[in-house]
Amino acid sequence: MAKRGNGLGGTPVEIPRKGRPNTWGVRTPRHLNKTTGEESHRYWIGRDYPTKTAAEKALRQWHNDYEAGKVYAEETPEMPAEEPAVLLLGEHLDRWLANCRKEGTTVAGYETKIRLHIKPHIGGVPLTEVTDDLLDDHYRMLETAPCPTNRGKPLGAKTVRHIHNILSGALGSAVPKLIPTNPAATANPPTQRQIRAQEQRFPTVDDADTARFLGHIWEPCGNRACDGGQVHHCLRDAPLWTVIAASGVRRSEALGMKWSLVRWDECAIELGWVVVEEGNTFRLRRLTKDGDGGAVIYVDQAVMNVLKRQKERQDEERARLAAAWEDHDLVFARDGFKLQKNGRAGGPQDPEKVSARWRTVRNRLRLPEDFRIHDWRHSKVTNDLEAGENPVEVSANVRHHSPGYTMSRYGHSRKDGARRLAASGAGRLGLSALV
Repeated sequence: MAKRGNGLGGTPVEIPRKGRPNTWGVRTPRHLNKTTGEESHRYWIGRDYPTKTAAEKALRQWHNDYEAGKVYAEETPEMPAEEPAVLLLGEHLDRWLANCRKEGTTVAGYETKIRLHIKPHIGGVPLTEVTDDLLDDHYRMLETAPCPTNRGKPLGAKTVRHIHNILSGALGSAVPKLIPTNPAATANPPTQRQIRAQEQRFPTVDDADTARFLGHIWEPCGNRACDGGQVHHCLRDAPLWTVIAASGVRRSEALGMKWSLVRWDECAIELGWVVVEEGNTFRLRRLTKDGDGGAVIYVDQAVMNVLKRQKERQDEERARLAAAWEDHDLVFARDGFKLQKNGRAGGPQDPEKVSARWRTVRNRLRLPEDFRIHDWRHSKVTNDLEAGENPVEVSANVRHHSPGYTMSRYGHSRKDGARRLAASGAGRLGLSALV
């Protein structure tokens, strides 16, 4: 091909690409529009040629076609093809979370960890540049660097593992449409052994301490706002604390109990609803945890008598408030001690406010400082096993997925049984005759 004058040729240029090899592009030379006689603008012949040689070949072909009259410059010049927008990891996480088909509580938990522990650190990385090494560095940073939202302490292994699971799910949804493989599949998050090594041992109380607690919880607290009646929260919450301590139900399950699901003749309660927190709010929804729909627990007649007492008090409250009572059939509904902003009562209670009242009770009755509402559940299982109850029945009544799980979590607490076993084995072996 004869050499063309300055400005009349085209030179291939290398185009940087992120997440894949660079390509080559070439534009048309400056030329005259054969129709108008005016100089035409240059436009891209192509931008995705794998090599410079391929781009030069495309340019030569364009020259030949132009000289032969097969191609003409358009009256409206073609604009250069825009570089595809780079999708960032944070943007992909937002899109994935918006389409996540899980329970609201689960999605709310995902959103918190993405907002606090993923996006501020690696959210600005292009999705195609996320690697297993990048994720490993991120996990190590979370495990060692002080975290402002964790009281200045690094995150625990269990939390970091949960963050890994979120990233694994989100990145897996991008394969193979946006990325060829899931980098989280070859990353190294904290192991289950490391998680178990960091597990916190929450306190439990034995049967004697539980009995003392149940005896005191029905007594007026002596606060100046307490007149010894059913008005002050020290007595209003007594049925709730009694049911939780005696049955081992979760806070959400107790707050979601409904009168229509109490089987008075069988001394049984069907757990069909829960009150759950979602972000900064809460709601009543069906129980779906671990396939627990329609789960039934069995209680003693004494617990049923507590429920009868609660129903009598609630009926009095309903009659007193009349139209202001919004009936949701809840056993432990929000009463009329302090009406909502809309002047209504009878709906579900705010779980966080219930926990706040629990902390007041815990301090008044001098329970361990870090004893949570959920620790009544741990205490119930531990005490039942210590008393020699059938692990299968214990597991079923607290709705663990298997007796094996119950024993792996609580079997180490069976001190009395272990001591009897050791004494029995020593007797059979005649160890006492050796000393």
